[in-house]
Amino acid sequence: MPARAGALRAAVLGSPIAHSLSPVLHRTAYAELGLEGRTYDRFDVDEQALPGFFEKLGDDWAGLSLTMPLKRAVIPLLDGISETAASVDAVNTVVFTEDGLRTGDNTDIPGMVDALREHGIDAVDTAAVLGAGATASSALAALSRICAGEVVVYVRSAARGAEMRQWAERLDVAVRIADWDDAERALHAPLVVTTTPAGVTDTLARAVPERPAALFDVLYDPWPTALAARWSAYGGAVVGGLDLLVHQAVLQVEQMTGCAPAPLEAMRRAGERALAAR
Repeated sequence: MPARAGALRAAVLGSPIAHSLSPVLHRTAYAELGLEGRTYDRFDVDEQALPGFFEKLGDDWAGLSLTMPLKRAVIPLLDGISETAASVDAVNTVVFTEDGLRTGDNTDIPGMVDALREHGIDAVDTAAVLGAGATASSALAALSRICAGEVVVYVRSAARGAEMRQWAERLDVAVRIADWDDAERALHAPLVVTTTPAGVTDTLARAVPERPAALFDVLYDPWPTALAARWSAYGGAVVGGLDLLVHQAVLQVEQMTGCAPAPLEAMRRAGERALAAR
């Protein structure tokens, strides 16, 4: 359901939030679409402050983007969430509808799929995932749409492995858990998705095969990562975190404004300029 008519305010919430590129992307979309009067801000809000923030929202609000640590904390504050969001218990998009409802969605998952498809990756037989945090569960959900066979997830603890098995069962994905010490083997998969913090995969760069297939590194700052740089140098396909950020933001803009298609290329260029200026 579209956002309520006449609602002109939106923002991204999270903590920390100063680094977020979402204002750049959304404001660029508004300008390209000729949506005068619309605003998109950022607010540093943690889990404890989130209910109070919601209580103060007026009828002039169209929607919210959410980043960590709010993607699960927001769910009890909503009137309902999409099947996509429910599949990973994570909401990154809230839309305030015409009938007064607060609805939650997850655009990260279709954003991942769209980013991969833009680079010609719409189906793979198997895949590997490096890491087992919140982003890894979204990666599994995305892979459930394009991967026909097994996904090998490389983790650093048995507890993380157990969590990923639970997500896999819930998402109906065939998963095999492997030890992080064997992560170099992941680099030979048809598609490798890295979901780890900056620097964690740097030591793997030396092990990139001579003819790598496809890498999806969800980081965008710093960019390129050591792994992505080596992968690209060897001729492999590389999908980056900015690709994901832009594609998920496109879907958010369309939901919050009712205008489609959102200007993907203009948003991407704006994101690239913002990153280059840092």
